[in-house]
Amino acid sequence: MTAQLIDGNALSKQLRTEVATRAQALKAKGVTPGLAVVLVGDNQASQVYVRNKVKACEDAGLHSVLEKYEATMTEADLLARVEALNNDPSIHGILVQLPLPAHIDAQKVIEAISPAKDVDGFHIASAGALMTGMPGFWPCTPYGCMKMLESINYDLKGKHAVVIGRSNIVGKPMALMLLQKNATVTICHSGTKDLKAMTLQADVIVAAVGKRNVLTADMVKPGAVVLDVGMNRNDEGKLCGDVDFEGVKQVASHITPVPGGVGPMTITMLLVNTLEAAERASK
Repeated sequence: MTAQLIDGNALSKQLRTEVATRAQALKAKGVTPGLAVVLVGDNQASQVYVRNKVKACEDAGLHSVLEKYEATMTEADLLARVEALNNDPSIHGILVQLPLPAHIDAQKVIEAISPAKDVDGFHIASAGALMTGMPGFWPCTPYGCMKMLESINYDLKGKHAVVIGRSNIVGKPMALMLLQKNATVTICHSGTKDLKAMTLQADVIVAAVGKRNVLTADMVKPGAVVLDVGMNRNDEGKLCGDVDFEGVKQVASHITPVPGGVGPMTITMLLVNTLEAAERASK
């Protein structure tokens, strides 16, 4: 068996076309969905991510504002900018690019964003909404993973899903989203005694720890669906995920590649969340 690829680029393209159509409908009512991206400091990776987010917005017909600040910006000044954006009716989504310089409390900044504009889904109100099944914004990466499962018409009801990783950004919200679809969910992490014993039971595996080859072919049940959220570099310096792709694709039924899998979906779901924020605000 060779696994079928779940192509994140193709699915992103399809979803971004839908976003553009819905954005046009809002514009006809006089509302242009707007995203503000705030970048503090000169982290190289962050600059690339931010550029990609702004370009994706513009391509989909959304209004985007990029605010760049020196790494010396004070926490008070950043909080004041967030408050100003909260009060700006032309901005429907606010994203403060992480990581922030060490002297700024990232959690305090995230909590300062209005939950109605929290398109990253990191605010404690968004986390609470996900936990209780209330309407809110889902974090973009796990939300993208759910869309990928949807794209292959995968019914999660009664399936065993194993999430490797327990971060607030991917692991924990991923587990809750899978649970909402009636999967039986196991969360594994650095304290898990026998990871292989867990993953061999799984119908769906989401690898999200940021560590190369954390999942190898001998750890995967034949026919399982594998979603690779990791972003690492191999010995040649090429981008790779957390999964031993060449080995696992011989065992799994479906697998996401890196690059071209979950990555493009993350930015796409940011556009979806921004559009939904604008739609809610215009009601």
